[in-house]
Amino acid sequence: MKFKWLGSKKKQRALRRREALAGYLFVSPWIIGVLMFLIIPLAQSFYYSLCRVKVSPRGRIFDFIGIRNYTDIFRVDVYFVEDLIGYLLNTLISVPVIVVFALIMAILLNGKFKGKGLFRTIYFLPVIIVSGPVMGELADQGATSIPAMNVTAISRVLNEMLPGFLAEPFVNLFNNMILILWYSGVQILIFLASLQKIDNSLYEAAKIDGGSGWECFWKITLPTIKPIILLNSVYTVIYISSNEQNVIINSIYNDMFAVNRGFGFASAKAWMYSVVVLAIVGLWTLVLRNKDTYQAEIKREMKMAAKRERERRRLRARQARRAKLAKFLGRGAIVR
Repeated sequence: MKFKWLGSKKKQRALRRREALAGYLFVSPWIIGVLMFLIIPLAQSFYYSLCRVKVSPRGRIFDFIGIRNYTDIFRVDVYFVEDLIGYLLNTLISVPVIVVFALIMAILLNGKFKGKGLFRTIYFLPVIIVSGPVMGELADQGATSIPAMNVTAISRVLNEMLPGFLAEPFVNLFNNMILILWYSGVQILIFLASLQKIDNSLYEAAKIDGGSGWECFWKITLPTIKPIILLNSVYTVIYISSNEQNVIINSIYNDMFAVNRGFGFASAKAWMYSVVVLAIVGLWTLVLRNKDTYQAEIKREMKMAAKRERERRRLRARQARRAKLAKFLGRGAIVR
């Protein structure tokens, strides 16, 4: 039996090694791509952020100035803090709208009706068509707002009810409603794939027990796709942060070719902006992190079992002490 157990343990180790090797094989293209096309540009950009870079006929001239570019972001660029606050508010408002809209459309497209493949294609088309110069041209022509919506009246009401720094993001939301909804194509596709992976027997069992569609959504659908909600939220934050319509992205691009700023200043602003984006991603991760209730119940039960075992040992030790005392006194007491 001992040799058999050792053999099974070796097989388990070999199986884990094969699984790890398969995992590394699948992620190796991404790792190679990062090492070849991302690590070197990141290091180069960080070095630029610590230098004053001048472009001359002989090439680029680097003058190391330390963190002065980072301090100049707040000292020279008077609009950076204002643009950053506007970006934060717009992101915190736009991301829930996009994710909720994508979830609703994925639930509708997951139903049984004729022509659902055509509708799925229609909702994904903006991801392919509306990008780059096309997006900018449509935004300049006012195609990103709903013509029938009276944005002026909405703006007046919001300015009366909310402070200016809170009213502006909501006004931008209504001004760019179509643009924001165009951002939801990939999220709809991801939600649709996750909804199709849910076992239909769960819904059938819930309906047999008298569960309504609303209860099935809150008790089955939403807990099951909670990790996908986090994935789509992070994807949406990153997409909005790197989009061509982002004010800070445009300012970094303009500073890169400005005479009085240059590559070093633009690189420092890009790194500062990246830290802010990572902080927002971390915030969404903390808010939407998936807590495994099953594992929590197991840990709680293990703690209770350990507590009961400690109490049992204490009781046995107490009984042993009483028995010794009774024997010493010669009473022959019965320990209960």
